[in-house]
Amino acid sequence: MQCVQLAASGLEHLALASGDAPEPGPGEVRVRMHSAAVNYRDYMICAGFYGGEKQYPLIPLSDGAGVVESAGSNAGQYRAGDRVMTVFWQDWESQPVRPGARTRSTGSEAPGALTEMGVFPESALLPVPDGMSMETAASLACAGVTAWTALHCGGPVGPDSTVLLLGTGGVSIFALQIAKSLGAAAVITSSSDEKLERARELGADETINYRKTPEWGPEAFKRSGGGVDVVVETGGMGTLGQSLQALGLNGSIGVLGALGGISAEMNAMALIGKCASIHGITVGAREDHAALSKHLVRHGIAAAIDRKFTLDQGPEAIRSIARGEHFGKLLVRIA
Repeated sequence: MQCVQLAASGLEHLALASGDAPEPGPGEVRVRMHSAAVNYRDYMICAGFYGGEKQYPLIPLSDGAGVVESAGSNAGQYRAGDRVMTVFWQDWESQPVRPGARTRSTGSEAPGALTEMGVFPESALLPVPDGMSMETAASLACAGVTAWTALHCGGPVGPDSTVLLLGTGGVSIFALQIAKSLGAAAVITSSSDEKLERARELGADETINYRKTPEWGPEAFKRSGGGVDVVVETGGMGTLGQSLQALGLNGSIGVLGALGGISAEMNAMALIGKCASIHGITVGAREDHAALSKHLVRHGIAAAIDRKFTLDQGPEAIRSIARGEHFGKLLVRIA
């Protein structure tokens, strides 16, 4: 069996490894993995500046899908041949988050999906619904669920809503696809006109090149006819000021990333004057993942996959996401 392993903290310790196929213990199942997807969070884990306590060697990546091969004792939820996908938090079943949850995530505190054979507790898996490809299923656990919960952080999104999406990575593109399926209007930013054109092909109503328009927050406010209702804030505190300027009355900002920084000054009067709310998003619960899966199948939505790697290219796939050249998802095809 082959897998990608992180032998110690640091990208230089990522490598392809070989070994015996793991055996499932009580309450666990063994999965022959089909595909796995890379998120920026995986890069940060391997680089050594994100995540909780880890045991090395660690198999990275939270997102993956495959077929059950065998089950250990007391594991009765899945049978051989079932299609399954990993979940992000293995111990967070439903909203809201409560003390004691979110202690064990796939690909960080627990082994991940970048392997030919993976052993997972049943709580770390969900069935892949009929009508969903394995590649889409392999792309959902982190980016897809984050997009889903961020869009819903201020309440229902529908035909009277406008959302603002920052960048064209996995979370933002999933959020674009979901928002359009809900009937909402979508404004999206990028530094690449080519990526903005691809976003228009997926349904974006307004596109803003933030290099050409540094004050993109007021521009989004204007183009949305008085402010957006929800911002999917992937930049973090470094872009929060602009996002707040883009927001309309009673709007919500779902903060889920820190690409633009982890601290910044904020105009409290703007927050108060707009009766706005800011929500921290830590992906979502198992029930959020299940709800997203049903929604994607109902609306015929597939993951937007930019590039596919092979398992032996797994270390490069993880490193490459930091360059920010992708549109949507980076996928590792395993089987």
